[in-house]
Amino acid sequence: MPQNEVREEFAHFLGPGSENGSWFRSEFQAVLDQWFDWRRDLFAEDPSPLPKGLRRSPGFLAEREQIGQKLAELCDRLTGEVPKYTPRYIGHMVSEVSIPALLGHFATLLHNPNNTSRDVARVSGAIEDEAIGLLAAMIGFDPDTAQGHFTSGGTLANFECVWRARYRMDHFLSLALAISEQAGEPLDPFAAGHMGWKRYHALAAQYGFSEEELRKASAVVSNPFEAAERIGKASGQPWRGPVLLVPGNKHFSWLKAANVFGLGEEAFWPVSLDANGRLDPAALDHAIGRARSAGRPVLAVITVAGTTEAGEIDPVDTVCDRLEALRAAGIDVWHHVDAAWGGFLCSMLGGEAETVLEGRSRTALRAIRRVNSVTLDPHKLGYVPYACGAFLVRDHENYANSLFAAPYIDRALANDRWMMTLEGSRSGAGASAVWLTGQTLSFRPDRFGAMMAGTIDSCRFFARALQNGEPLVRPLIPTDSNIFCFSLAKPGEALSVSNERTASVFRAFTADPEFSVSKTVLSRENYGELINAHVARYGGEADTDSTVLLRCVFMNPFWREDSIRAALMPRFIERLQAHMN
Repeated sequence: MPQNEVREEFAHFLGPGSENGSWFRSEFQAVLDQWFDWRRDLFAEDPSPLPKGLRRSPGFLAEREQIGQKLAELCDRLTGEVPKYTPRYIGHMVSEVSIPALLGHFATLLHNPNNTSRDVARVSGAIEDEAIGLLAAMIGFDPDTAQGHFTSGGTLANFECVWRARYRMDHFLSLALAISEQAGEPLDPFAAGHMGWKRYHALAAQYGFSEEELRKASAVVSNPFEAAERIGKASGQPWRGPVLLVPGNKHFSWLKAANVFGLGEEAFWPVSLDANGRLDPAALDHAIGRARSAGRPVLAVITVAGTTEAGEIDPVDTVCDRLEALRAAGIDVWHHVDAAWGGFLCSMLGGEAETVLEGRSRTALRAIRRVNSVTLDPHKLGYVPYACGAFLVRDHENYANSLFAAPYIDRALANDRWMMTLEGSRSGAGASAVWLTGQTLSFRPDRFGAMMAGTIDSCRFFARALQNGEPLVRPLIPTDSNIFCFSLAKPGEALSVSNERTASVFRAFTADPEFSVSKTVLSRENYGELINAHVARYGGEADTDSTVLLRCVFMNPFWREDSIRAALMPRFIERLQAHMN
């Protein structure tokens, strides 16, 4: 990339040595000055509860001095925090935060809006709408019809998917149960649970059940145990509930979701991975067939765009094709993409930046626009402060969920989200951080997309240089995005021995102030074929059920700079080799 473009990109970050500090300080001060002026001028005629005499009294001054002292103590303690802003930090999914995100976050914190309702967030709520539209456009949804909101992170966003998929399926099952009982015909829970909204509305109009009758047949808003008995009686077999199909590379939040929403861990059906650590479409077909035979509808199929362990991108396009074929046959299955990590890679699509991706990854990311719902984490590759996740759906129909009444909030405001979110109170700071990022850096392929391409290029540079500098480095292949995992093994060595060496080096890095890396452990239960392929590349013996990997995450934009690469790469190799001795 030309140097002038790199300099433009770096204007959006403070810099490892606070190189943009003077300008950032002035913008930070401008935010404070505007806030001070707003407070001073809004109700200028009101008497002040803090006259000068009070502010100069000994007790008042002592209190201010104590606050200053404790603030200084806090700031001093925080200098011992992990320095995640530096290119030397390649550990977890956190890095330098962008200046627009910091300023947007800070400016909104000063006003302290609660995006639960427009009653207390007139402006912040509108900014959330606009920010969701920016993210929707980035992943390929139509921003005019897409719906969504910001959450505390990817876990809550994934929970939002389960909440809505359950709401939809419960409607389908409730109506089918009522029809079955009235007509005296057997109930097929699998077919009923996937009837789709079009058929639901047609049947609802045909049979004309009242809302109260359908609520009594619901396992969500009525008695779930009574509903289960009725479904079992109508279907002629015990009702065991729906299942959740999640690939073996899943995030831990999905098992939490199965627990929280009362599905039970037994309903959490892992879908096997292929030899590259991605969801195996054939295994998905088998799981859906198994669910159909058991009379258990599929609450949702989950695919992952950027796994937590190594950044793999599942074949979202192939899964979309499979599920669309089922939909054409009357089986409508909810499809959610957990793109908490890789969703921002969609900013590369449609421009030169996308060429850094393999063709299959481009196709998979482009297919995200075809799914029901998506999880994003702006506090990861969006370079936004914690805590900021996002949940998006294609349209209003997919956003529907159970409603809850709160008499102190005005339900007349149609664009309020208080009844549409699992979380009640929600800060507007994350939405503003995303909004200001999108309005300045923008999520276009030639802007944000180019920066994403740079992180992938940096990851590949690091991988090549590390393998050239240390012969025991065994890369985990493939690398779909900007996460590089590797083990340290001698040719023909047993996996248990290389695991111990790799784990020992990780422990040494945790005590090393120069660089930060992370560690991941892949289990044979989920990654068996990938582990076998990894060990086979160096002629090793797979004598244990897991593999330990050092994990390096390339988020920091400054790794694109030649001077950073020239300074840090040799030093990292030196530290790695020192930790192996």
